[in-house]
Formats: sequence, structure tokens, C-alpha cells
Amino acid sequence: MAAGHTVTSFDARRVRADTPLLARVVHDRTITYLDSAASSLQPRAVIEAMSRYYELRHANVHRGVYQTANEATAVYEGAREAIARFINAPGGANEIVFTKNATESFNLLAKSWGTANLKPGDVVLVTEMEHHANIVPWFQLRDVAGIEVRFIPVTDDFRLDLSNIDELMRDVKLVSVTAMSNVLGTINPIKEIAAIAHRHGALLAVDGAQLVAHEVTDVAALDADFFIFSAHKMLGPTGIGVFWTREETLNTMPPFLGGGGMIADVRIDGYTPASGPARFEAGTPPIAEAAGLGAAVLYLENLGMANIAEHERGLTADALTRLALEFEGRVRVIGPGDTVNRGGVISLDVEGVHAHDVAQVLDQFGVCVRPGHHCAKPLMRRFNLSATARASFGPYSLVRDTDVLLEALGHAVTMFG
Repeated sequence: MAAGHTVTSFDARRVRADTPLLARVVHDRTITYLDSAASSLQPRAVIEAMSRYYELRHANVHRGVYQTANEATAVYEGAREAIARFINAPGGANEIVFTKNATESFNLLAKSWGTANLKPGDVVLVTEMEHHANIVPWFQLRDVAGIEVRFIPVTDDFRLDLSNIDELMRDVKLVSVTAMSNVLGTINPIKEIAAIAHRHGALLAVDGAQLVAHEVTDVAALDADFFIFSAHKMLGPTGIGVFWTREETLNTMPPFLGGGGMIADVRIDGYTPASGPARFEAGTPPIAEAAGLGAAVLYLENLGMANIAEHERGLTADALTRLALEFEGRVRVIGPGDTVNRGGVISLDVEGVHAHDVAQVLDQFGVCVRPGHHCAKPLMRRFNLSATARASFGPYSLVRDTDVLLEALGHAVTMFG
């Protein structure tokens, strides 16, 4: 972490002061950023780490032998080591593949592992609450390989319905499930699902994009087989994601993309792929983004993930209570009404008002929320919704953000009432 940005104990106000965008004024209001589920904000430590790469170390990695090239490689591989530590990858950095985002990571899983291991009639089991990134690649594989895509339903109280799970597991080779819903905030019982999957001889893939910035993440303790997430949801930059699996699994997977950097040898009769993460990192990788991700990991570790989780649970409990009291009958929360196994994502359905109209009114108060289907159309259809206005917290969020949200929401309810 850059000098001057060390946080020795968790204090959301200090995190806020470390985050430049939160000083922005829009519509004569200091910005109230409640869209961390879409993309979290970067602290100065992350921005400066990327600037240092461009200003002092810009070179390609794994190629040059000159000083700045060696420094760039050290920064890039240092980020890989930081991620391995952050999620407790049992095999260390050799199990961490950098992609451009979680969506590419799921495509890597489907088109590499899936193509090599799934045959016609095999089943991939997902859930009704998945992001499209964990649905569409499986449908694409279904169309070319003849697999089946099956869904675990969601209950009326916004939890996974596991009551018929043994029947659903028939012929399943992979269970692929979100750790935390980007719409509902529901945190799923990953360890329990892992035990079910393994009992039936299936593997478990986890979409950790909404979890890693808000809870302690330990892939070994979760007993996952694949774990996927993006940097930009954990205070890092856009343009870089993470794919984790155990080293022995990684080395059995065929390359996803071909070109420079992912080979051990190329001949006129064929090629030999590199081993380990390199075989999946063709071409020039996101080096500056890796520098930013490494800095984000250090920043989060310094804050303490347990501290962040406790802070955000408090914010969520306060917001849920106040929403129920102030807008009873007019505003519905689409998600669990308490903080038991729940994260700081609060999707709002204002009676008789489209989510985009709500979000536009909130914007006039400087409040940033995300209207839409949140790349989760099956879940929207499950609850007969076209869209919600989603507010979501980060480690820089304060109770005063909820104050402004409720003020703006009250104005929207009155305006459209």
C-alpha cells in the first residue's frame, strides 16, 4: 500500500476520505454512492499503484530482462500471490488465473473444463438467482455439446429451495452457484452445497463476485472446486478478473485462447501449451490492472474483512428497518428482510413506479443506485418484476448515505404518488 494510505484499524470515514470520487459534487449535492454491487470505488492506493506502473515500470511481463521489465513482472506476479493469500488458495499462486472479468472466467470454465469433461446428457445445475455470466455460457455449451442446464428454484422468502436437491442432482456433473445474489443479497450455504455436490460425484463452481469484498473468503474452507470473481467489485480496477481452481485440475484443462505467452513450444506440426496459469493468459495481460488489484487486496486486508462484514451488516440492518418503517406498503425490498446470511444489496420495488424513474429522481439528490434487471432476468421473472432500483453498500458507506437515500426515495414516492 502506498505511503500515506495505510489504515491501521477499520474506520469507514477514513476509507471514505481515501476514496477520491466520494468528494464529487453532482446536482449541487455531494455524491452518495450506493452502487458498489455494480462496481466499487477505488481508493487512492489502487489508483497510485496503477500510475506507478505506467510512470516508472511500464514494460511487458515475462519477456524482457531489463530492469523495468523485471519490475513489471514482479508487480504482476505479486498480485497473483496476493490473490492466492486473500482467498486461501491451497496451492498458492500456481492456482490463480487472471482473466479480464468474472464473465470471461465463466466462459473459460465452460469452454475449457466444460468442453473437455461434459458429454451429451450430462447436467450443469445452476440457480434461478444467477447472473447471466453463470447461465449463458452453459446454454452455449448445451447448444454445441448436448448437455442439460437445470435450475435450483428460489423460495418466496428469497432463499434457495434445496428441498428436492437429491432429485435435481441426477446426472449432474457440475453445480455452479453464486455465493451471494447481486439482486437479493442472499448469501448461499456454499459449504452445504459443496457437500451435496461431492456426495453425488459432481464438482462445485462458485460465483464469488459479490462476496469477496464483503466477507472473509476461504476457498479451502468452502470446499469449492472453482471460484470466480472480478477486481472491480473489490476496490480494484476494471479489466481484470480471477479464475481459481486446484493446480491438479488446472493442468488438465485445455487452453481457452491461443497465441503468445500461453505456449511452451510451437512447431510447424503443432504446439505444446504452457503449464499452470500461463496456458490461460494468452497475449499481453492486464499488467496495470494487476498492479491495482494487488494494491486493493492489501488495502482490504489492512481494513480486515471481518471488520468490513460487521460494518456492512450494521448498515444493512439499519436500512432495512428504516425502509420498512417509513415506506410500508409503498416500497418493497426484494430480498431477505433481515441480515441473517445476507449481504448489503437492497433491491427496491416502488409500487407503481418503474425502477428507472426512481433512479432518475434519486440522481437529482446525488444518489447513485442501479436500476434494471441486473443481468438476472430469470430471477426477475420468478418474482414478476421487470426491474428494481438496487442500492448497495461498500466499506466506505455510512449511515448518512442511507439518510440521503431515504430522503430522495421519499421525494420519489411523493412525486409519483
